[in-house]
Amino acid sequence: MLETERVSYLFADARDLYQDALEMLDQGRMRNAADKAWGATNRATDALILARTGEEPRTSGQTMRMIRQLRRQDPALEPLRLRYGHRQSFLHGACFYDGILEPEDDIIADVRETLDYIREAEAMAEVR
Repeated sequence: MLETERVSYLFADARDLYQDALEMLDQGRMRNAADKAWGATNRATDALILARTGEEPRTSGQTMRMIRQLRRQDPALEPLRLRYGHRQSFLHGACFYDGILEPEDDIIADVRETLDYIREAEAMAEVR
């Protein structure tokens, strides 16, 4: 698969996971919604990194390292990097792994804001 096709695929996958997260919210399955939103966040960030570097991270740890490296080259990525870290800690760590599902309003807001994150990553992927 060509790099540009892979970037498009990753962003499409992020959007699919976001839709899954919304479905989980509608079903009252907060833990699963958080995990799907985290997955969407991670895929969108991987797509951004691939678009900017030509390398696709294989783990979320690699993703974090690579987004940190990129923000050194482009300080405009700092807000996205901070949001990535928050989402990794809150949605993936606290909500999914630890089962901490309160405050519910914060989880719902973070899940719903995932689409904004994806859109921001897409826009940043086009800036070189």
